[in-house]
Amino acid sequence: MKLHYKPGACSMASHIILNELGASFELDKTDTETGKTEAGEDFRTISPNGYVPALITDSGEVITENPAVLQYLADQSPDAGLAPPNGTLARSRLQEALNFVSSELHKSFSPFFSGRELAGDARQKAEAGVGRRAAHIERSLADGRAFLLGDTFTVADAYAFVVLNWAGFVGVSLDAHPKTQSYVARIAARPATIKAMVAEGLMEQAA
Repeated sequence: MKLHYKPGACSMASHIILNELGASFELDKTDTETGKTEAGEDFRTISPNGYVPALITDSGEVITENPAVLQYLADQSPDAGLAPPNGTLARSRLQEALNFVSSELHKSFSPFFSGRELAGDARQKAEAGVGRRAAHIERSLADGRAFLLGDTFTVADAYAFVVLNWAGFVGVSLDAHPKTQSYVARIAARPATIKAMVAEGLMEQAA
C-alpha cells in the first residue's frame, strides 16, 4: 500500500492506523498546493479533489476521504479491533464519530488554514466554533471512558486526535475541556502516534 500524505494534515490519522496495524506501506509526501507528490507524480491524476489522504491499495485501487480510508484499513485486519464488525450498532457508533470529526470538528478548523490572517471578531468566532465541537468530545468522555467508543482505541480516535492536536498549532486553548486534553495526551503517547509524528517531521525521535 502507499499513503499520500501531507505532514500534520488529517492524513496522519491513516498513517497512525497503518502503524497500529504493523502494515507494510510506502509514504509519498504530497504538496497539495502545487499538486505534486514527492515521487514527482501529478497528484490530481491520483486524487482529482487534490487533497489527502489518498491510499493506493495493493491491487492499485485508490481510496480517498478519511472515514473511508480508515474503515478500509481497519477491515483489513479485523482482529486488531480498530473498528467494530460491520452491521452492528457499535459500527454505526463508529461511523457516527467519524462523521462528526469529519464534518464538524475538522471543518471548524478551516478558518485557521484559509491563508488569511485571523484577528478580532473573526478569530473569536473561529475559536468559539472549535470550542463547541470540543465540548461535544468532552461530553462523550464524561462517563470516564478512555476513547470515543469506550475503552477500546479505534480509527475514530486516530482521526479525532489529529484534528484536536491542531489546536496547539493554531493557538486555540483546550483548557476548558480537561478530559479532552487528557484524551489527546493519551493518544499522543501511543507508539504508533509517535512513530507517525516523527516520520512526518512533527517531533524528533527520542534518544
